[in-house]
Amino acid sequence: MSKQRRKQKAREPKQRVKDIYVARPFEGLPDEVEWVALRELVPAATAPLKLAEPFATQYAGREITLATVLPLAWPAMTKPDGRVLVALQRQFQSGDVSRDIAASLIAALETEPGKTVGVPTLPGEGPRLQDMLVNEPIDFTLHDTFEFWVDADASDDPQVKASLERANASIYPTRKVAAMPGAYWCDVTDRCHLRIVLPDGESAALAALARLSSDGGLRLGIDTKFAGMFRAHGVLVPVWDLPLGVEAEDCEEPVAGFAKRYAEALAVTEPLDTAQRRARDGLIGRQLTLR
Repeated sequence: MSKQRRKQKAREPKQRVKDIYVARPFEGLPDEVEWVALRELVPAATAPLKLAEPFATQYAGREITLATVLPLAWPAMTKPDGRVLVALQRQFQSGDVSRDIAASLIAALETEPGKTVGVPTLPGEGPRLQDMLVNEPIDFTLHDTFEFWVDADASDDPQVKASLERANASIYPTRKVAAMPGAYWCDVTDRCHLRIVLPDGESAALAALARLSSDGGLRLGIDTKFAGMFRAHGVLVPVWDLPLGVEAEDCEEPVAGFAKRYAEALAVTEPLDTAQRRARDGLIGRQLTLR
């Protein structure tokens, strides 16, 4: 490119990347609730990802791991041997988290192994996770530390060790409750919580919760307390306070009972009655902010 052409190009206005908003970015993925949970509830977890065609052929032989979070909230990183790690939780995001992660994944696959991955703040148009991944549930593993960040030969690096120690100190114990998809127990030091990512649209889920609330069906046990709910990626996440000492395995039977009651309430098609509408308004007024 000539010097004159470079100057002319520098004067040309840069084309703005249009942000695209998707209220329910993980909809259409198997295990949508688990994607939301790994994004919002789980501190440390990993899962292998399998590419669908034509990406599987284009990037054949590359090992890809989904991580809840990476060092310094990087969106993705590559290892010298070609392995790729892509993060669910990142520092910047657009209106479509699915496209963000897909763009990070493509950028990492196109980056020379071992080099820093550059990812645009706004991905613009392009494939989403639903386009790139095989249509099967993710097989994720919860971790108590972030040791999966580093390889064995890097464990003696003092900077790496210091970073790991800081990150590990921020982890609160989190366990999967198998009785219902998207259900997680966590210990936040002074109390325990149960959080369940519901698989249905907000309106339907709220109506079902209102029916349960008016009939006393939100209680999981005599010592539990329904704390409220919050929105996450187009779905609702009800939260219960649990007494200290209640472990994840103690939640299995109560959660199984709630799953049954919720499914029955969800199947009801009649409009909410007066008591249920009051319960719905009360639920809306008890929305939480997850910290």
